[in-house]
Amino acid sequence: MTELPAFTKGAINLASPRIGADVIYATDEFFAPKNRLLKVEEPVFIDDKYDEHGKWMDGWESKRRRVSGNDHCIVRLGTKGVLTGVDIYTRFFTGNHPPHGSIEGVLSDSDPNGDTEWVEILPKCALNADSHNFFEIASDDRFNYLRLNIYPDGGVARLRVYGNPVCEWKRHDLSNLQELSSVINGGNVVGYNDAHYGDPWVILSPSRGLNMGDGWETRRRREPGNDWIVISLGAVGTVERIEVDTAHFKGNYPDRCSIQGALVEDPTSVDLLTDDCSWDNLMDEQKLSMDRNHTFEGDKINKMGPVSHVRLNIIPDGGISRFRVLGKLTR
Repeated sequence: MTELPAFTKGAINLASPRIGADVIYATDEFFAPKNRLLKVEEPVFIDDKYDEHGKWMDGWESKRRRVSGNDHCIVRLGTKGVLTGVDIYTRFFTGNHPPHGSIEGVLSDSDPNGDTEWVEILPKCALNADSHNFFEIASDDRFNYLRLNIYPDGGVARLRVYGNPVCEWKRHDLSNLQELSSVINGGNVVGYNDAHYGDPWVILSPSRGLNMGDGWETRRRREPGNDWIVISLGAVGTVERIEVDTAHFKGNYPDRCSIQGALVEDPTSVDLLTDDCSWDNLMDEQKLSMDRNHTFEGDKINKMGPVSHVRLNIIPDGGISRFRVLGKLTR
């Protein structure tokens, strides 16, 4: 298993289709279509698979360029965010990978066009064949569109864009119920005790899970206790509704769950991953069922005032597809 660089810790893939990211344009996609570039699954290679254009490849691949210039594609991120790094993954592209690549970005209310003024995020860098190509991004700027340039042509299996979503709350949002935990609104996973299967941050994604792999699942617990995950909310709020979705988890859903909350002014001053944090009981232990979206509100939610972090306890172990904390902003 590839060890991920430090810039991926605490970040999410802003180019994930799980949060609505899409490749909206490519100069050329003769050998392999642009929409494979952002696929969640790891790339695969099938020896004897060909299509009408030639060898089938799991990624985006342009034809051999016979004129000057270079190919590029434009990615609309799932949400605006501050980037921490990228991975230009050339898995299975050997004699057909681009020798160099670069990335530009823009923050725009509409899709880019010929007049768009792009900002250089990653200067032209050498790319290795059949490899992860990790590059750290040092910028506080916000972007929601990226342009991946490949020089001069070739194929890229996957593009991963690591970063932190930015949500700009409006004054009128104060009176409405908001999904405080959503990654689109700045929610994030602080930590957990186990994540043997799946990808923990996806439980904060929009929509329901596609399958059992689209969620957070712990190993089978063989010792006393229970598993847990800690979430930082996108904004401080008073919780009014909680949803725990076990979609696709049938023989492996948690039997019960409970939720704790805390208001932490300075997250660096406390250890949110230990029981020493001043957690209060936000929701008492509740029974869960297989393959179902559970909604808890009213007297199921304890009135504890504003919270900034929550801890979901699953008892004793298992998997969930989505977790949502809804409430009203307090500031």
